[in-house]
Formats: sequence, structure tokens, C-alpha cells
Amino acid sequence: MFSPSIQHLIEEKSGSFVIPASRIAFVQDDNPLYHAFLILTKVKYSKIPVLDKDKKVVGLLSLSMITDKMLTTDDISIKALYDLKVKDVMQTKFDKINFVQTTLETQLHLLIDNAFLPIVDDRGVFQGLLTRREWIKAFNYVVHTYDQHYESKEKISK
Repeated sequence: MFSPSIQHLIEEKSGSFVIPASRIAFVQDDNPLYHAFLILTKVKYSKIPVLDKDKKVVGLLSLSMITDKMLTTDDISIKALYDLKVKDVMQTKFDKINFVQTTLETQLHLLIDNAFLPIVDDRGVFQGLLTRREWIKAFNYVVHTYDQHYESKEKISK
């Protein structure tokens, strides 16, 4: 459990943890694999969310998942890019969170093993990403401002 004063400082920054869905590259589960290959190549993300037609997160996709389907025992073939859809290749078991219902502590534990966590609302609709990078930036803020906040609270209580 976080100390209340540290939790308060982290919560002050919690809004900046979230990268909104409007700024995230994603693909849809029924997109052809070549489309996802082009997106992943251009955006240079290691992994992106996969959404269904209702904007719910149904998977994650990486360039390595796609290239794995292109490799044969002795050749590289682009045939899979045209024969398969994103849903045929995507990772379907992954952590996601409802930002409002998930504690800061749980978020931190999940980010140990995940570079990012898809954020969904109560209906499962994609809202954005919580990234390890943003969490670390918030932690950096806390360790550099804790004394200032602690000292100002001490002065007020005296």
C-alpha cells in the first residue's frame, strides 16, 4: 500500500498517465494482415491494440507476430499478408484495465510485465493506453517534489 501522501502526489499526475485513444495507432480485427504490417512499419510501435467494430479491445498485435507468419522453414513469403486477417494472428490474452476501477498499486504491478495497458470503460470500449513510461515520469515527479509538498503541509499544520 502506498503512503497516503505519496498516493496523493501520484493521483495529482494520474490524468497525464493516459494517452487518449485518439492519439493511438490501432488496427481492427477484420483488417487484412498487410494493412497491419504497413501500420506497424510506419508508426514504429512495437505493439498496438486491436479493436473490433464496436471499438472494444480484442487483442494486441506486433510486427514480430506478423513476420512469424511470413517465415517458412527456408524462405520468407508475403502470401500470409494477403491470406490472413489481423484476428488470425493477434494476441488474445493480455491485461487491460478500467482506469477508474483499478488501484494505482494494481496498475504498477501490471506495468512490471507490460510496457502498456489498454484502458477500457465499463462497456469495454477502448479509451487509451496507460504506459510504463508515463508511470515512471509520474514517479519521477513524486520523488522530486515530495519534500516540497511535505514541507508545505508541515508549515500549514503548525
